[in-house]
Amino acid sequence: MIETNSSLKAFNTFSIDARTKTLFHFKDLKQLPELLALLKTVRAEKRPVLILGAGSNILFCEDFSGLVIKVELSGVEIIESQDNYLLQVAAGENWHQLVTDCIEKGIDGLENLALIPGVVGAAPVQNIGAYGTEFKDFCQAVEYVDLNTGEFFNLNAPQCLFAYRDSIFKSKGMQNALITKVTLKLPKKRQTHSRYGLLQKLDAAEKVTAKQIYHSVCQIRSEKLPDPDLLGNAGSFFKNPVVNKQQADDLLDLYPDMPNYPQADGNIKLAAGWLIEQANLKGKKLGGAAVHQQQALVLINQKNATAADIIQLAELVRATVEDKFNVSLEHEVRFIDSKGETNLKQVIKHVRA
Repeated sequence: MIETNSSLKAFNTFSIDARTKTLFHFKDLKQLPELLALLKTVRAEKRPVLILGAGSNILFCEDFSGLVIKVELSGVEIIESQDNYLLQVAAGENWHQLVTDCIEKGIDGLENLALIPGVVGAAPVQNIGAYGTEFKDFCQAVEYVDLNTGEFFNLNAPQCLFAYRDSIFKSKGMQNALITKVTLKLPKKRQTHSRYGLLQKLDAAEKVTAKQIYHSVCQIRSEKLPDPDLLGNAGSFFKNPVVNKQQADDLLDLYPDMPNYPQADGNIKLAAGWLIEQANLKGKKLGGAAVHQQQALVLINQKNATAADIIQLAELVRATVEDKFNVSLEHEVRFIDSKGETNLKQVIKHVRA
């Protein structure tokens, strides 16, 4: 289905009422010829193209002048072998619902990633992660279609070049890759991960089950993170910064209680939420936007915020943390202007102009 001059408010969790000139609901692979024909017209007009899942990691900074492809492909196939479950999941499936269905079926592994908003097709792009677990830990393959040619490709996990909140799908060379399906491999015999963050209290139990971890993760996230249906937000606005050991040691001399997580390469990951909170920014308001009171890593649309409100608050947070700690925060949220994806520095210039 093709819509024109369509509102995107229902398709982004910040609830920003931007509009797009053209909206294509991609529900079935049989629509691919129609989509490719539309793309040819859009490109001839030199208009931009945006592939959109649940809009849970997006800030629309203004109306979009091009084509938004809303990925709504559905379907889950479970293949069981002696040692593993293989899950072939269409890109438009809801991620949390997939995790919930697996737990109910006794298929363990994804429990630490419960209640992460978004659709399955967005999971490999961002390499979503929580509580010591990442998407890459279970990825067997990612299928995508090249929107230039209509040709389908499969990448295995190493080919996806997964890193912290990153993958090959964020590179310029993959701008025309529309993920259609992911294949996850979940071993039947797997060690649960409960020794990370607030899940550590579960270790008192003799044997921690995947279902216990699932319910604990849901409880923790529900208590700390606002429901987008009530307060517009895109989850964690900034990535947890990674610094070298010397810088981390210098900060620990000043702040002995600072959370820090040694990485395999010798660097140290810091908690962006802690840094923001220590900069006295919890609850900080700017226009209709605010830093969430329960989790400083989340910026919220509190009272009909404009995109400019959120942008300016994000820049205030970034600059304040850098001034106080000499640590640079990188935004996790994607900024979309009328011509496509941009960055915080560029949209700040635009807002101030």
